[in-house]
Amino acid sequence: MTKRPPRIAIVAGEASGDMLGSHLIRAVREHCPDAEFFGIAGPKMIAEGARSLFAMEKLSVNGYVEVLRHLPELLGIRRHLKQAILADKPDLFIGIDAPDFNLGLERDLKQQDIITLHFVSPSIWAWRGERIKKILRAVSHMLVVFPFEAEIYRKAGLPVTYVGHPLADVLPDSPDRQATRAKLNLPPYAPILALLPGSRQGEVRQHAQLFIDTARLLHERHPDLCCVVPLVNAGTRALFVSALNASPHAPVMHIMDGHADEAMIAADVVLVASGTATLEAALLKRPMVITYRLAKLTAWWMRQGAYLPWVGLPNILAQRTVVPELLQEQATAPQLAEALEALLVDTARRAAIEAEFARMHRSLKQGTAERIAEAVLPYLQHTSCV
Repeated sequence: MTKRPPRIAIVAGEASGDMLGSHLIRAVREHCPDAEFFGIAGPKMIAEGARSLFAMEKLSVNGYVEVLRHLPELLGIRRHLKQAILADKPDLFIGIDAPDFNLGLERDLKQQDIITLHFVSPSIWAWRGERIKKILRAVSHMLVVFPFEAEIYRKAGLPVTYVGHPLADVLPDSPDRQATRAKLNLPPYAPILALLPGSRQGEVRQHAQLFIDTARLLHERHPDLCCVVPLVNAGTRALFVSALNASPHAPVMHIMDGHADEAMIAADVVLVASGTATLEAALLKRPMVITYRLAKLTAWWMRQGAYLPWVGLPNILAQRTVVPELLQEQATAPQLAEALEALLVDTARRAAIEAEFARMHRSLKQGTAERIAEAVLPYLQHTSCV
């Protein structure tokens, strides 16, 4: 009987996880060309050959209150996925971020002797530190993307590998703003604002009108301001365009299907919802204002467990406030416009931010693909893997 190829169950829950998953699949297949991946995947992972049993968008729910509304469906997906994985008996399971979904699944699979890797540490260093005990029960090996995370898991006795962040390997060290503006048919010398309201539909619902109103106020001060809005899929695009159409005094906006990196490279300043996009903006050396709005109860709940003064990844990595964060009650159009204006007119401040982000980029550039492969391959005992 022919031995089947390596099989890996994998789950990503949102656009950033899909990006990380596509890098992981490519890294593993460099050494195991016939490796098969199945589970929950987004378009980038599917393009790399992963088979998705459920739509990734079903998992893209943020906030405690919001999750409760979708809890029966999420639990049903997790139950059916667990059954499919146990029936298949893959070599290992890899959960990519999405800890609220993945850790429970990983715990159940680990109890059934399936090796579980988790790629991207839950932010136990920022809040909810009690998660470490849950992680120890669920995870066989942790892959972390930030250098300070590895020591946390070593002290807890969990095997851990620092792999760096794949974005640091693929994004350019010195982005060419003028060439990118020409490629996107944007004016070469006008001030440009990139608006990134989030990758989830719930985030765009929360932020669309706020971002549009902020752009309108900034446009009043800078009539030549050009706005670009990259959106990750048709759902988020429809939500943003609907809000834009309901705002008769909004400035003209260039709506883009994806290509957030190009939109940010072209921009002088970026208004961005907190999340992985803030790290991408930092690696592209773009000055930014970070914002976020959640349901009031969710925001209150999260604040009870927070013990860092920042939520944005660039500020957390620098351990100081490099760029402004305006969250919840502070996230108003006048305050956001004021913060963006300050960055837009202060070229010396922008240069200092860009220099800090260049240092950050160098620290995260680790040859992530090979490090991922080195961590995963020992669990794939197949002659086809080299």
